[in-house]
Amino acid sequence: MTEKKLRRSRQRERILELLRRTEQHPTAAWLYDNLRDEFPRLSLGTVYRNLGILVESGKVRKLDSGSTFDRFEINRGDHVHFVCRSCGRIFDLDVPETEEFQRAVLKQTGNRVTGHRIELYGECEQCRASA
Repeated sequence: MTEKKLRRSRQRERILELLRRTEQHPTAAWLYDNLRDEFPRLSLGTVYRNLGILVESGKVRKLDSGSTFDRFEINRGDHVHFVCRSCGRIFDLDVPETEEFQRAVLKQTGNRVTGHRIELYGECEQCRASA
């Protein structure tokens, strides 16, 4: 779906705005909870439908981290996630660029990397402290 074909929607614009403003990787239910006062007739199905449109258009990325619910984020390009296996939270990591990794893949396989999705799994600091 191209940008020109994407019909303007206040609800969709607010979903994008919420995703831009949060450092969380929210679920559709979180987005719904944060929008329903502003849009009293909003349904969870409408949130999912708009998220699907935004994912298809490339503006939003759907994260499947193995939990029950998909999580979403603004598409900020390739970056690394840390997923806590205890609480399920997802953190963006500011780690050095992966150019060396991509060069190693090219050297070993002859394949040129054009993008990546790297997820690290473990236990976050908060969960470790409460254990």
